[in-house]
Amino acid sequence: MLPRKMFLDDMFDSFLESETSKMKCDIYEKDDVYNLELDMPGFTKDDINIEYNKGTLTISAEKKDEKEEKDNKKYIRRERFYGKLSRSFYLGEIEEDAIKAEFKDGTLKVTAPKKTEEITKKIINID
Repeated sequence: MLPRKMFLDDMFDSFLESETSKMKCDIYEKDDVYNLELDMPGFTKDDINIEYNKGTLTISAEKKDEKEEKDNKKYIRRERFYGKLSRSFYLGEIEEDAIKAEFKDGTLKVTAPKKTEEITKKIINID
């Protein structure tokens, strides 16, 4: 018979799981729009907060542990995440008012159009 601790523990438990591994992300650019897709299983859209400040888009989420006094469960192992997560992405100058976000089936999709640069060209005469 295997000892309970050995049987129930993952051999990789000693390595701390980073926040980025809990909030996996793909970023791509298409038609002058940045697209971010983040896996956020177990969260609801009310758990998620998105902020843009000085070129940086920050996505944070908080999952609170729902403990009930009447629930007398004695957990042997708990792998569900409870707590706060946050990731920041530097995007530079984007159209702040045109940022859109959609959350569906545990995936957050954020689109951020690049700010259109005005091309100003001035010819300077030499005296």
